Amino acid sequence: MKKLQYERPVIQKLNTGLTNKFGTRTESDPVTHIDDLAVEKLIAQFGSPLFVLSEQTIRSAFRDASRAFKNRYPKVQFAWSYKTNYISAVCNVFHQEGSWAEVVSGFEYEKALANGVPGNKIIFNGPDKSENDLKQAITNDSLIHIDHMDELYMLKDIAAAANKKPRVAIRVNMDTGIFPAWDRFGFNYENGEAMEAVSKICNDTQLSLVGLHCHIGTFMMSTSAYGIAAKKLSEFALNIRKKFNRNIEYIDMGGGFASKNTLKGSFLPGTDASPTFDQYAEAICESLLNAGFTQENLPLLILETGRALVDEAGYLLGSVISNKRLSDGRRATIMDFGVNILFTSFWYDHKISPAQSFGSHHEDTVLYGPLCMNIDMLRENIPFPPLKKNDKVVVHTVGAYNMTQWMQFISMRPAVVMIGTDGKVNLIRRRETIQSIQHEEEMPLYLKNFKL
Repeated sequence: MKKLQYERPVIQKLNTGLTNKFGTRTESDPVTHIDDLAVEKLIAQFGSPLFVLSEQTIRSAFRDASRAFKNRYPKVQFAWSYKTNYISAVCNVFHQEGSWAEVVSGFEYEKALANGVPGNKIIFNGPDKSENDLKQAITNDSLIHIDHMDELYMLKDIAAAANKKPRVAIRVNMDTGIFPAWDRFGFNYENGEAMEAVSKICNDTQLSLVGLHCHIGTFMMSTSAYGIAAKKLSEFALNIRKKFNRNIEYIDMGGGFASKNTLKGSFLPGTDASPTFDQYAEAICESLLNAGFTQENLPLLILETGRALVDEAGYLLGSVISNKRLSDGRRATIMDFGVNILFTSFWYDHKISPAQSFGSHHEDTVLYGPLCMNIDMLRENIPFPPLKKNDKVVVHTVGAYNMTQWMQFISMRPAVVMIGTDGKVNLIRRRETIQSIQHEEEMPLYLKNFKL
């Protein structure tokens, strides 16, 4: 007979915390499979921890978003936000679905080109574009979104030297009723900075103003803010046509749509609190259609949605290292993954599910990672069944930003796999090794030898 695990009994005061309309337990079902593939087998094959992406979920999310906007507006183009998840296999799923590339650095620009995106289908955003970045973007006829005056002046000089006329837009920040306002990037609409930038472009023969761009925030729960932004950009475009006789070919509404994750401190889970693609589309498209554009001058609507398209397609599989009791009697479970690879645990109360069956008993538990840092806390409090060493868990909705903001800190970064629409598992990023980490290091000769 197998020896049963023993844990000494304790007397503990139970704090249920604040309840919501669902009660205090909403995450009570085990998740043993992802897209019909067993969690245990995935970990056995690729190791723990492990990121898993569902290609089917990515494609379904993109098609839902595309349908929501194209049913309401006749001219729509998506551009995949590389900073959200720039693993090439993920990017190419979106490109296969018809999405352009939206990048914010020379590194991401090079990655988009290497993935096969035509230069004229790359949107180059961000405040840090080097002279070489701009030269390459001009050569490839990419859309360049100007962020500040210094960039505008540099771009004019580069274009004059190259005797080319690049296609440009300006990023516009504005008051949409959201606090704090995102006014760090771009030119302000209300104080006249945006019109000043447009005037400098339109009164110069070296640049071709073709678009307007805004990005009003991140994880935006207010659809009305997008309606206000679309209205202001439309008014701005019509004023530009009136003042400079220049048609604005496209309006880029940026990204920021919320995923179904649950923000820390939120009363309702993200599945209920976050707006749908239809709600975002209704707010934006209604403002554009009612702005006063003639049918022949209706601008193309560009969307740089990232998080809402990929977050739910991502899972992080992990294993229990140990359990312990904290000094105040709380149960603590230590996992083999930490905030170094689950960066979004600082923002969200991720849904975390056991990957094996369990009993009816639950206890409020603190989930920690393995790092030797006190901040390595995955969930401060979660109703969880008692897990034992080597039990598996599944963290949900991790497809956005974790694979771009992760850190090689204390532990090496895990492998990433994608489950294809055919049900097969594809390794899309290998697990780090000591050799891959040290590949870029150089050891001075005088430091090679030592005696202890």
